[in-house]
Amino acid sequence: MNRSDLGIGFIGAGEISILHARALKEIDGAHLVGLWNRSEQRAIQRAREEGCKRYATPDELVNDPDVDAVLVMTNLETHLEYAELAMNAGKDVLVEKPLCATVGEVEQMKRTAVASGKICMPGHNMIHEESLKRAKKIIENGDIGDIVSCYVMYNIQHSEERASTLPGVVRHILTHNLYTMMYLAGRPVRVQAFKANRHYEKLDQEDITLVNVELENGGLAHLCASFAADDLSPAPWTFTVKVIGTAGTTHYTYNDWVEVKQGISHSHTYTAYQETITNEVRHFVELCRSRSGQPLSDLEDAIWAQKTTEAVEKSIADGLSVEVK
Repeated sequence: MNRSDLGIGFIGAGEISILHARALKEIDGAHLVGLWNRSEQRAIQRAREEGCKRYATPDELVNDPDVDAVLVMTNLETHLEYAELAMNAGKDVLVEKPLCATVGEVEQMKRTAVASGKICMPGHNMIHEESLKRAKKIIENGDIGDIVSCYVMYNIQHSEERASTLPGVVRHILTHNLYTMMYLAGRPVRVQAFKANRHYEKLDQEDITLVNVELENGGLAHLCASFAADDLSPAPWTFTVKVIGTAGTTHYTYNDWVEVKQGISHSHTYTAYQETITNEVRHFVELCRSRSGQPLSDLEDAIWAQKTTEAVEKSIADGLSVEVK
């Protein structure tokens, strides 16, 4: 192992850490040094699986000179605490989505990043798909004309048992829809949203939300985040992104690459999902090593995603369209 490689530490060793560890194995110039997890038993298991160090505390991890950068993959309520701990110890950080529980927390994370001079990159992995990068390029070039509408649709059934370990889809999945929409079609100015529970018997949270969005550029967007059911149609909206312009259209779907084997959360393995995480971590490593360039989606985008999430929640609660500001 070359010490010139970027040493990575994981704060949090849940299921998503498996995908990030796979990503690091594919990336030249970086390696996993070690991890910490709130559950010691889980930490022991994951450290054994990855052949890496296990730290007794997050402080021990961030103060290890072999650790150059940290991936924060705990529950969202602790993201600010651990991201600040790492940045104040001189480490760059990649923080899993959703970044924080409130707009104020994301703003505080940004202030700490600026004050420390460290990279703080949101874990907005979906836009690290090569097809969406190509879509963004032709949209920015004006090749599809003015944006008429944008659709970001997610329909992957999650069991009640699996969903009980996660926030509702507004917090856990809709973040993907929002930052993807903003990456391609721009920021929102107004939302109207609905949510429902269509298949949980005991769990008291939504399994589907639908959101209509007025965009800053005058176009409209429609977003769906659903754990309620798989889309079994011939052209399914498993995870689908479409932008329609006055002079053309872009389209991307998970279903171009499907493996008939159980995924961590999904009934099938959608190959592109792992690739988005690998590409995201590769981009983070490149930023850390080069000290130049910008994340594809930055903390200001994360602030707007959180503002929009909170506007969606207010729209659902009050039954009104809500301005995003």
